[in-house]
Amino acid sequence: MQAKVRTVAFQGIDVLPVDVQVLIAPGNLAFAMVGLADKAVGESRERVRATFRALGLSLPPQRITVNLSPADLAKEGSHYDLPIALGLLAAMGVVPRETIAGYVVLGELALDGSLSRVPGVLPAAIAARAAGRGVICPAVCGGEAAWGGFDTADAADGDKGPPIIAAPSLLALINHLRGQQRLSAPEALIAEDRASYPDLAEIKGQESAKRVLEVAAAGGHNLLMIGPPGSGKSMLAARLPGILPPLEAEEALEASMVRSLAGDLGEGKLSRRRTFRDPHHSATLQALVGGGPRARPGEVSLAHHGVLFLDELPEFNRASLEALRQPLESGRVTVARANAHVTYPARFQLVAAMNPCRCGHLMEPPRACGRAPRCGLDYQGKISGPLLDRIDLCIDVPPVSAADLALPPPAETSADIAARVAAARTIQRERLEEFDRKGKLLAVEADETAGLLADRVRNWSKPRCNADTDGTVLAAIAEPDAEGRALLLRAAERLGLSARAWHRTLRVARTLADLDGSDAVRRLHIAEALSYRRPQPRQAMAA
Repeated sequence: MQAKVRTVAFQGIDVLPVDVQVLIAPGNLAFAMVGLADKAVGESRERVRATFRALGLSLPPQRITVNLSPADLAKEGSHYDLPIALGLLAAMGVVPRETIAGYVVLGELALDGSLSRVPGVLPAAIAARAAGRGVICPAVCGGEAAWGGFDTADAADGDKGPPIIAAPSLLALINHLRGQQRLSAPEALIAEDRASYPDLAEIKGQESAKRVLEVAAAGGHNLLMIGPPGSGKSMLAARLPGILPPLEAEEALEASMVRSLAGDLGEGKLSRRRTFRDPHHSATLQALVGGGPRARPGEVSLAHHGVLFLDELPEFNRASLEALRQPLESGRVTVARANAHVTYPARFQLVAAMNPCRCGHLMEPPRACGRAPRCGLDYQGKISGPLLDRIDLCIDVPPVSAADLALPPPAETSADIAARVAAARTIQRERLEEFDRKGKLLAVEADETAGLLADRVRNWSKPRCNADTDGTVLAAIAEPDAEGRALLLRAAERLGLSARAWHRTLRVARTLADLDGSDAVRRLHIAEALSYRRPQPRQAMAA
């Protein structure tokens, strides 16, 4: 007696097909599992036995062999429980083989026969839809699977069954497949994003910092704030999500795929809120950029299309900070291990905060330590030049004076700033869409060796705001006027700007022009953009 059930394995964002082949044959009583399964997969034997016992079923007293094909692909996770159980049921004749032939199956079994949530259902559903298959998953993952692009006309391999079967338990699934029960189709739901963000009107003073925060939000630029303790750096960063525009539909789907792989999608509802991740400075390299035994996504990927806030930047491990350089430039991170080579999207906006020195009072001589200014050189020297070169906006956040604290709250709220940010983002989106229609944006070539999601995720690097544009697009949209170009040339020679810093200055200037509603990048935009470039620490101290 044989049966075969289709499931998947995950390598980064790629979804690879896996066949669960079940053979029940005469021989010594055994339940063997082969196919490079990890410990979680191997433990499926006990969960399947317990589930069958709870349903009043018993395994045949014969030799059972479960092969996970291809055998040289590592299998990890508990989502193999349900396909193994269904394969056994089909081999035993409990459920018809043809009813599961056109489905991709994922799910974890509880000892009482109920089905538990598993990570990765959303990317698996997208891959199944691309392959013309349906999905069988736990009921708690049904809403997640419904975002895979299915419609009511879809059927699995020509079968008349529904494209998604979301069952609360194995018994309910058996009854559905045998035609004795009808499970309702899950709905794709949107999360109610009613979270109240802290308002910028609560911050007194720091008008320059608020201006830079608006520029960062309008263009998606990376930001570094340097100031003494208590100057409001963390307060400013916490209010950035309140002025950012909501995610577009495609962005929300991309971000949700990464969260699904990490098992962080909650109730399976997609959200248009931009993620705000703020890991502690004790975070390891693997936690920040991804990795570990299963090469899981890190904070840079979980912040895809959102904000990554690194407070106390110099306190992070040096290797962890240097690992940010590749994703900041390319919008993706590749984790290479001896047994895995995976890629995750990482198009995030970096916001960082730090003190000017270890004591924090470098620019206040009465309060500075006895090692000033040497302590400032050493402390700021922990941030490498190449990393600083990738940060578009660097500002000093001075302490708030008592006079500012005594003033009434500012009249301008986060909603007022968010309206200007949304208007600037609309200008950028329409401009880039026009370039895309004209074929001037360079398409990302599909990787012939990628998994089933290659076509879906090939647009990770598609520019959506000024911070994402490359030199080719910048040359057309951010060419300054004659006075602005002359100023930029003089500044580049004097400050020793690299080619990367040149382009990032133009991106910021283009954002400033968008906020002003100007089609042209003028001298004043170049001048303000240059004022946000931070010199190297030793140059700054010498000045």
